[in-house]
Amino acid sequence: MSEHQQREWKAVWRDEYLKWICGFANAEGGVLEIGRSDAGEPLGVADAARLLEEIPNKVRDVLGIMVDVNLREEAGKALLEIVVPAYPSPVSYKGEYHYRSGSTKQELKGAALSRFLLRKQGLHWDGVPLPGITLDDCLPAALQGFRTRAARSGRVDDAVLEDSDTALLASLQLEEGHYLKRATALLFGTQPEHFVSGASIKIGFFVTDDDLRYQDQIHGDLFSQVEKTLELLHSKYLKAYIRYEGIQRVESYLFPLLALREALLNAVIHKDYASGIPIQISVYDHQVVIWNPGQLPEHWTQQQLLTKHPSHPFNPLLASAFFRAGYVESWGRGIEKILSECRKHGIPVPLFDSSMSGLMITFRADPGQLAEALGEEVRLDLEEAPTELPLITQEATQEATQEATQEATQEATQEISSKTVQGKILALLRQQPTTTRRELATQLGLSADGIKYHLNKLRAAGVIRHVGPTKNGRWEILK
Repeated sequence: MSEHQQREWKAVWRDEYLKWICGFANAEGGVLEIGRSDAGEPLGVADAARLLEEIPNKVRDVLGIMVDVNLREEAGKALLEIVVPAYPSPVSYKGEYHYRSGSTKQELKGAALSRFLLRKQGLHWDGVPLPGITLDDCLPAALQGFRTRAARSGRVDDAVLEDSDTALLASLQLEEGHYLKRATALLFGTQPEHFVSGASIKIGFFVTDDDLRYQDQIHGDLFSQVEKTLELLHSKYLKAYIRYEGIQRVESYLFPLLALREALLNAVIHKDYASGIPIQISVYDHQVVIWNPGQLPEHWTQQQLLTKHPSHPFNPLLASAFFRAGYVESWGRGIEKILSECRKHGIPVPLFDSSMSGLMITFRADPGQLAEALGEEVRLDLEEAPTELPLITQEATQEATQEATQEATQEATQEISSKTVQGKILALLRQQPTTTRRELATQLGLSADGIKYHLNKLRAAGVIRHVGPTKNGRWEILK
């Protein structure tokens, strides 16, 4: 016999052990045994008869609960056994809330205390009414976007989608009396962080753990955050490797985009938003790490997480909204989909870690694919272009094409090397100021999003600017 989650030994009684009784009551109950050493040796209790009467009264007066105190004898020694049942409502010790976890007692504070109190009331964080938010604080575009996605998924009745915004929120169980719930601010709020601190996503590209090269922070409603984050990962952060099928150039990413999408959705839906900490995505050449301040369901292990398991959303209202909008196929299958996509993509099974004050998943690249990608240098700001850049106008002669290309390249190298994508973009803009993003993408063999990223970089650096309307304007070279 030894100490464990539901058993504690003490040599003598002290009134401070009421905290231990409080911890048992707030957890799963347990037994506090008085008169036994830490090694389990029976020592005996001197005033057993007096304590038999005093302890139940002190527990009742200080904690407001009832316990059984039994007198036992072992090896000729009198022992007191205090049997504490689990209580459905929170139990406090002089305003403090204690909790038994494993073989230790903890005082609950901050976010942990909030989670505990909500759980004891049968509530979840996202379902708590938020007095400060009204329908005027909801973004019409976010509500309409949900309607569009839900109509496509077929998981919301057409009559509800065609009804008022108030009726839509009610159907999503986002109302309680005259108040909207916290989930409303996250799903549809114009400024979710006005109501929920840290409701954002941070992305950074790292060469090493202490060498951050560039980063972005994504704000807005949760649906927009997911879409913007996936777009940024695809167009700016992830490395691809190139192969050719005949004359067709094919780009393949080192990490399965569907698995990253599922991991991001899991992070957004299951995050502990009471923490006030953003979701963090760290991208390296060889791995992608997604961390969120969440936690496994109570009594779950990482092994249970990796096997088939029932749905247990940390934020049920958020999970329901994302399900109805068609973002998740069915609850409880997210991890299975991630593992399946990684196997199909030929990369190792991701690593899961719940010990970093949150949940972390690490995707690792296949060494062979990584070597191929690094050899090709296909990150958008590293990729080599053809030696000669063709003009966009088909009427130009081959000689004029070569001369214009050489002249533009020489001018571009004054500030930006002609071997970079941005240098090549400048060369083409000098040749044809009315060039569109789509035309640039065609000329350089890049995606439209990739071209957009580099144009934004050049504009931010004061190298170029766009004059006139979006479709019919022109580019000016400033440097």
